[in-house]
Amino acid sequence: MNQLNILPPEPFNEETFDQIQQELVQRINLQNSFNKEDIRLVAGVDLAYWEEEGRTRAVCCICVVDYTTHEIVETKSLQDEIKVPYIAGYLSFRELPLILDTFNQLENDPDLVMFDGNGYLHPRHMGIATHASFYLNKPTIGIAKSYLRIQDTDYEMPASESGAFTDIVIDGEIYGRALRTQQQVKPIFVSCGNGIDIDTSTEVTLALINKESRLPIPVRQADLETKKHRAARR
Repeated sequence: MNQLNILPPEPFNEETFDQIQQELVQRINLQNSFNKEDIRLVAGVDLAYWEEEGRTRAVCCICVVDYTTHEIVETKSLQDEIKVPYIAGYLSFRELPLILDTFNQLENDPDLVMFDGNGYLHPRHMGIATHASFYLNKPTIGIAKSYLRIQDTDYEMPASESGAFTDIVIDGEIYGRALRTQQQVKPIFVSCGNGIDIDTSTEVTLALINKESRLPIPVRQADLETKKHRAARR
């Protein structure tokens, strides 16, 4: 993993967070940094939060899936207190430390990482999928279950068939896609994280869909794991 500083010195504030993101955004690569034929393992990442004795805690779950067989290869989970305050638009700073600590537990090295959240589809193109890529040194994809509205731009609903999509274009630039992964189910919102293009992000996402969910398998499994861990704490 990259040894970039994850967080600036305290106190944490929007100004210092913004400065880091403005530096990182210059390094985003929306082209494939890999050969699609080499994808073997894909990881899905999700977090869930709860309050415990007046403190905010979270669990990060990472599920590694075989890209070809869809079999679950490995699942790791880690809980910790979250000390970075919530600042709208800068959620990645709150989540990154726990995500990276959880990644360090993996016994398998994924070729690509999908996040339950946005990537390039973000006001500064720095959703968690994009931001985390600079520390993981891996191509990443953002998979969001709901639409993050940017500059009052709505998305156009894709046709009701598997694989149908509409591009989310803001100021002439593609931020992401509304993608229908199953016929007559709500679309998901796919965006590049880093080191991958939007067409490949879409292709990989669709290749990891099964009949159980509109979400790709790695993200779906990570989401189920986080819910299970959070429920056990209540």
